[in-house]
Amino acid sequence: MNREKRTEIFRRLREQRPEPTTELNYQTPFELLVAVVLSAQATDVGVNKATARLFPVANTPQAILSLGVDGLKQHIKTIGLFNAKADNVIKLCRQLIEHHEGEVPRSRAALEALPGVGRKTANVVLNTAFGEPTIAVDTHIFRVSNRTRIAPGKNVQEVENRLMRVIPEEFKRDCHHWLILHGRYTCIARKPKCGECIIADLCEFPVSQRPG
Repeated sequence: MNREKRTEIFRRLREQRPEPTTELNYQTPFELLVAVVLSAQATDVGVNKATARLFPVANTPQAILSLGVDGLKQHIKTIGLFNAKADNVIKLCRQLIEHHEGEVPRSRAALEALPGVGRKTANVVLNTAFGEPTIAVDTHIFRVSNRTRIAPGKNVQEVENRLMRVIPEEFKRDCHHWLILHGRYTCIARKPKCGECIIADLCEFPVSQRPG
């Protein structure tokens, strides 16, 4: 896929969603960090239901630490893997207090050093909370990048590296959200909605494999 085609793809996606953002509900960088940690192998809808119970009660590192592991579990027990996630969030809060004065760090290295925070989570926080042009490759972005041939790769790191290399600068800050939302609602896994896709004529997914 050439630069002109990619530019037009992102121009259309920007026109469709001028101000894209995460569908996780949050008010502060800390709330976003917790929500993203809880979202692993869970839906945004499910996480939002849990944080709607949690954040009014505790939405700072100290407040969550005061709940303790068992108290936290009571608020997030509807989410998959909640036992392990509760342990990680408690440890994460302790580290934020001990090493970062209770604030979410703005560097990738510091974020990835926190319990339960990997590269994808760090990228989401850097991008969504702090406006950094990072790209967190989840299953949606991986699928869309390969299916459309915007940035094909064998694994998430390959796709991330290629996206960072080929996406025009003006689109980098928001392309993460555009690709996720496009994958979630249009370029879905089993039967992509090619007939209502705004970039169908630019997509390099073979026509013979598109749904009728």
